[in-house]
Amino acid sequence: MNVADSRKLGAGLDRAGCTAVDAIEDADLVVLNTCSVREHAEDRAIGQLGRLKKMRSKGKAFKIAVMGCMVGVRDDDLRRRFPYVDAFARPQDFGPIMEIAGIDDSGGEFWPTTFATPDSVTAFVPVIHGCDKFCTYCVVPYRRGREKSRTVEDIRNEVAHYCARGVREVTLLGQTVEAYGQDFAADGLLAAPDLGDLMRAIHDVPGLERIRFLTSYPKDMTARIIDAVAELPKVCEHFYFPVQSGDDAVLERMRRGYTLDEYLLKHEMVRARMPDAAMATDIIVGFCGETDAEFQHTYDLLERLRFDKVHAAAYSPRPGTIAYRTLADDVPAEAKQERLRAIEQLEARVSFEINQKFLDTVQQVLVESRREGRWSGRNLPNKLVHFEGDASIGQMVDVRIEHATAWSLQGTALPATVPV
Repeated sequence: MNVADSRKLGAGLDRAGCTAVDAIEDADLVVLNTCSVREHAEDRAIGQLGRLKKMRSKGKAFKIAVMGCMVGVRDDDLRRRFPYVDAFARPQDFGPIMEIAGIDDSGGEFWPTTFATPDSVTAFVPVIHGCDKFCTYCVVPYRRGREKSRTVEDIRNEVAHYCARGVREVTLLGQTVEAYGQDFAADGLLAAPDLGDLMRAIHDVPGLERIRFLTSYPKDMTARIIDAVAELPKVCEHFYFPVQSGDDAVLERMRRGYTLDEYLLKHEMVRARMPDAAMATDIIVGFCGETDAEFQHTYDLLERLRFDKVHAAAYSPRPGTIAYRTLADDVPAEAKQERLRAIEQLEARVSFEINQKFLDTVQQVLVESRREGRWSGRNLPNKLVHFEGDASIGQMVDVRIEHATAWSLQGTALPATVPV
């Protein structure tokens, strides 16, 4: 989501006559787009701000703006801690940045018609901003606001803009992407679109070859959306489906809004329609009060469901969240790291075993880059594929898989390639 926000701001600055530069020393304006989902990300942003302050104290004349998830509804604390910052802007609120750049964007039509110039054959397209879930550990609703969907027309226009400039794959983005359209329905809009309707609406955009979507929220996943993924040829059968914990008591403390049985029901709905769909998930280890037994339930769930990818993180309290205010961060750091290592080792083993099934198969790969003499891209299940042979960026290439690790597939392009 931050990548998409940065590119949209960059497109707006370009449109207003600004020019991007490669070195901070040559800039008149430096914008730091921040993430605060985890403490480490926020620490990195603070470290970068310190470096910018030092550069400016040595005579470098540039303005500094901070945007993104570190900036909440109120920025009083940030202004006290970083008085040298010239502007703070919440996610998707580019006004303060444009103001210090001396640009008037008050006309109302500037941002809805401003799309980035793609620098890849893939593009991120936010379809719904914000989050209404208020999980106890998560700061996103406080920083990105409530759920607000973009119109189908606006999204289709953006996708068409990208595809006319060489993009072949788009990823529809939302903090909880299946919530798309629910705010329209709440506002009384008749026949409000859902994510499946949106996929159907962009499916025939000229040049578009693949559609992905993330991040899923179990309670918002419906049979109608699952059917759209299964029925539409361009939609990749790849689900990023966070569970966070395999224990009901932990899920309740997290306020995830579902039980494990409810999660498993949605998981089985996907498997019933698409038995070979790729599945990724998120896990938080060491959440407040997590016992050894509760962690073991999570470990057992991952071993049972065998996800293609597990994004695991040790819990870190985020100021302003419900957990920060009401729950004790009482799992020792050593235990968190031990549990994290166990999940990472399990993921490496399971991913290796899953990827072996691709050996000696032919996979269609969208070529995204070339590095160190090899082409790279992804197949439909979102596996990273490195290969040798004749190809070009943006091409769909049939690749015979000859080697597989836990993290990628390697192979050789077949002689007959299909140009896009």
